[in-house]
Amino acid sequence: MSAGNSGFLKFIVLLLPCLLMTFQAAASDDTDDDIAALLHGSWSGKLGTGRTELTIVFNFSTDADGAFTVTMDSPDQGAEGIAAELDEDALPALSINIPSVFAAYSGMLYRGQIMGTFSQGGMSLPLTLTKGELVLDRPQTPQPPFPYNTEEVRFFNAAAGATLAGTLSWPEGCDLSISGGASEITGKLPVAVVMVSGSGLQNRDEEIFGHRPFLVIADWLARHGVASLRYDDRGFGESAGGELESATTEDFMQDALAAVEFLRNSGRFSKIGVIGHSEGASIAFMLGARGAVDFVVSLAGLGVRGDKALTAQVNRIMELSGQTGTVSEEIYRQNARLEGNAWLNWFIDYDPTDDIASTVCPVMAVNGSKDCQIISSLNLEAIRAELPQDSRNLIKEYDSLNHLFQHCATGAVTEYRSIEETVSAELLADLAGWISMNFMQ
Repeated sequence: MSAGNSGFLKFIVLLLPCLLMTFQAAASDDTDDDIAALLHGSWSGKLGTGRTELTIVFNFSTDADGAFTVTMDSPDQGAEGIAAELDEDALPALSINIPSVFAAYSGMLYRGQIMGTFSQGGMSLPLTLTKGELVLDRPQTPQPPFPYNTEEVRFFNAAAGATLAGTLSWPEGCDLSISGGASEITGKLPVAVVMVSGSGLQNRDEEIFGHRPFLVIADWLARHGVASLRYDDRGFGESAGGELESATTEDFMQDALAAVEFLRNSGRFSKIGVIGHSEGASIAFMLGARGAVDFVVSLAGLGVRGDKALTAQVNRIMELSGQTGTVSEEIYRQNARLEGNAWLNWFIDYDPTDDIASTVCPVMAVNGSKDCQIISSLNLEAIRAELPQDSRNLIKEYDSLNHLFQHCATGAVTEYRSIEETVSAELLADLAGWISMNFMQ
């Protein structure tokens, strides 16, 4: 249930007084070629909706015949490449129609900016665009040189016909090269973790809006003596093969199990655990229930049946967007079931209770108090209630963290991109500290 790029999400335009903007522009002798040269590239701006701001990007290019091609992005909502139409007869004034979202933009080039109005659903809002690629500040993204080792590896889920590609990171002080085959193991065997991402096809870094949380976690762990294996989801990135259309969480669990067995069969690690985020946390408990791992880390994990968790998610997102009323579980189930969507239809019925109750290895289960996708008060308490007693267990809710474990204002998905923090430093410290205290002594 992570917020990956799943195509265009409906724009949320809140009711505001209609704002009109007029422009005076000096007469221009610019030719069409001059205009094309000026426009070519990406132009971005912030659309203020009252409660929040949405980044809007227009991408201008010309084809071989000199005709304009325009697309629009709404990166805060994970939408890219939305087809748009430019009225070339109106140049040098800009008149852009975006039919698939019933929106339009009109503006004028003025002193290096495009000043204009974005209209949708009867509302008109000012939008000023500036030329240039959007540069997102992600200060936690690790930069080389790294004080640890990495290796690109491949492993196999033979039953599914999937080849999974990933990155193995391990601390200094030992030679753990797996693919080389001839290296001798030197130094103390490290603890290793397999990292399992949330729902939707994602790369090994669980990348979203320029954030790379699994890379940040892997880097932190390697600097604190813990090895990790993170991998591209089946059929995504450098991973290949494996059925996707009919795949459910159980199938993705088999991919994660293949990663665990890959590490286990290498004989190069003292303990092997699994860190799962969102849907990946459910997979972590599945592996824990099967006795496949030595410990489980659940990040924003599910604690109740899928339909109950998803109904709570829908209601929280509605609340954050200013909508009144709630959706019942019965109504959600009636509307959510989709013919041909094997993953969702399976997940709606999935109850993690048995897997959690059958996980007898140590567990670290954490959620953020402002998570709008996996509601902490509902899911974390259910995990706490079902988990077998173990003095090594750590159950914790982090104040003011969202689904990605970023500090946030509301927890809304629309905030993810605008937040510079990728992963809370407190979570990183707790994660490395818990593994070290329980498995590295």
